[in-house]
Amino acid sequence: MDLAERNKQLEEENSLLRKELEEVKEHLHKYTNNDSKKRYYEKNKELIKQKAQERKKLIKEENPDKIKEYARTAYLNKKTKLEKEKEKIENI
Repeated sequence: MDLAERNKQLEEENSLLRKELEEVKEHLHKYTNNDSKKRYYEKNKELIKQKAQERKKLIKEENPDKIKEYARTAYLNKKTKLEKEKEKIENI
């Protein structure tokens, strides 16, 4: 009898956890939905670009070496990407 009661208790707990999981998934769906993000960026494209420029100016004033570091990493990433593309073309 003790095992049957324990089994019933675990089944109830399992069903409650499943309901809670579904509620959390439903709640998170609005934050992970890409359509709403796309619509937001389409509507506020100019505002976002303006904020990015302001951030870039702020970084330039506070820490000019950081911009050099960003440019260098971008250059290195672009260089490795081009090298990989050349290797793919040569292998074909």
